Amino acid sequence: MSFFLTYAADSNEYLLKPAGYVLLVLLLAALLFVINRLGKATLKFRQMQAKQLVYCSAAMALGLVTSFIKVASLPFGGSITLFSMMFICLIGYIYGARAGLITGVAYGILQFITEPYIYAPLQFLLDYPLAFGALGLAGIFSAKKHGLVIGYLTGVFGRYVFHVISGYVFFASYAPENINPFFYTLGYNATYILPEAIMTMIVLGLPPVSKAIGQIKRMAVNE
Repeated sequence: MSFFLTYAADSNEYLLKPAGYVLLVLLLAALLFVINRLGKATLKFRQMQAKQLVYCSAAMALGLVTSFIKVASLPFGGSITLFSMMFICLIGYIYGARAGLITGVAYGILQFITEPYIYAPLQFLLDYPLAFGALGLAGIFSAKKHGLVIGYLTGVFGRYVFHVISGYVFFASYAPENINPFFYTLGYNATYILPEAIMTMIVLGLPPVSKAIGQIKRMAVNE
């Protein structure tokens, strides 16, 4: 572990060493390769591989860029962004849960590379690969009526759950005195995830946006 991480006692966190960054970049590349190889090796599938990789990579890029456009930021982590979660959920909606989950995990690693924070190895897994990977759960409802809306809410709730677990296990000491740490982390994580979810739901409900997303999905899955 010391080959990839170093412990900073002054800030009580782990810092990545150069080898750690290399490992994460290699893992990210491996996940993108898996995205490109999903499914059976049929002729039709091989023709879809490049397109799927392009759409998944574009979604991660858009999600990353919009995550830097913050409406508000909380003091102990978490921010209301410009619809960044929507782009990862959109991949699940287009290509299904498996592609959505892998894309979400890759996006979580990308988020960590750009803004790393490790309090503990398990906290890293909860707050990055697992939390952002959960956004891919949107793909469970890809074939349902109003699948994007239902899927988005499911994916966002999944991310919320992992952040709550991480907050309760690792950051309970930040809870104000006389406030139950579990209820504190429930409320703290809701203060940034819920407003963004509401704003996104309003945007997704606009007919022009719904029509545009439908067109994107048709373009993404058709040759």
